[in-house]
Amino acid sequence: MRRATVALARRALVNAFRRPQFLAPLVLFPSLFLAINVGGLGATRELDGFPAVDGFLDYQLAAAILQSLLIGGVTAGIAAALDIEEGFFDRLVASPTPRIAIVLGRVLAASVIAFLQVVYFLVLGFVFGASIKGGVVGVACVLAIGVVAGTGFGAIGVLIALRARNASTVQGIFPLVFVVLFISSAFFPLELLSAPADVIARYNPLSFIADGMRQPIAFSNEAWPVVQGLLAAAGIAAASIGLSLLALRGRLRRA
Repeated sequence: MRRATVALARRALVNAFRRPQFLAPLVLFPSLFLAINVGGLGATRELDGFPAVDGFLDYQLAAAILQSLLIGGVTAGIAAALDIEEGFFDRLVASPTPRIAIVLGRVLAASVIAFLQVVYFLVLGFVFGASIKGGVVGVACVLAIGVVAGTGFGAIGVLIALRARNASTVQGIFPLVFVVLFISSAFFPLELLSAPADVIARYNPLSFIADGMRQPIAFSNEAWPVVQGLLAAAGIAAASIGLSLLALRGRLRRA
């Protein structure tokens, strides 16, 4: 199973890098949104309730990473749906390939891409003056949370692809991704959100993930926010991978 999983992950990665339309949205849109937020909303640092940070870029960097990872999940789902539409999924099912590797290979590829996404935004932050307060340990914490979260979002994309069976339906969840993101504390602290957004954001798993990555970037390596972020990301990853495997079983049963 391990060899099949790695082989399918390698194929998914090769296909992703051969199709710029899969990778470009992961960095272009969040980068532009980050530039707009930092350039136009920096004065919000002066509002009562906004935490003290060296720069607005330091605060927004975690939001850009999370936004990119969510788009990565949609992209993973579209790629999986295209495999179904083009018949590759059926060929895999007809082959001796372990069934679980069909899901795990795609999820492993999402993990690798998530790592590259986090590295890209950390480097981008360094280039434009952001500082990682947590140092090397802080970078490792951001990478850990980001990769685990990206793995979970990729598995959600695969889950939707297995249920929807076509790329257009998966692509249709793109606006919903941003609704969920904006009702979190990714872009602004809970204290500055109005009801009912503040109540929803308080329990939104994306808030814990964003705050967990933001803590070592903008503040310090305080353990609890990082642990909460990692637990939220791991919970999403475990649940979504499990549901993806169940969806695969259901699809094979109906085939």
